Amino acid sequence: QAHVVESGGGLVQAGDSLRLSCAASGHTAGTYAMAWFRQAPGKEREFVATISWSGDSTSYSDIVKGRFTISRDNTKNKNTVFLQMNNLQPEDTAQYYCAARFTGRLIDTTPQVYPYWGQGTQVTVSS
Repeated sequence: QAHVVESGGGLVQAGDSLRLSCAASGHTAGTYAMAWFRQAPGKEREFVATISWSGDSTSYSDIVKGRFTISRDNTKNKNTVFLQMNNLQPEDTAQYYCAARFTGRLIDTTPQVYPYWGQGTQVTVSS
């Protein structure tokens, strides 16, 4: 079992930056692959970024590539992942969810393979 908690959302203006954090507990540090997904009202949940257990491998959706950066901290028994979001645009407005898994492929962008999810944090970008 794992417990996943996101933080860091908020209301910003277009062009601003935000950093989301996600902490996963309940398993050995550095053994979770973690990912961010987002869901805007009336839309399907979509993949944003993912990072491997070690942090050596990452993947991004084309929409956020070059603007968002995913990283992780596995030190001191932590499983903490960050999503640095730069040059935010109104279309980035969504509920952002962190997800974790400790089985499967090194990198996976499919939400169905992640059994552990946080409650989400809202990001709103005004124009």
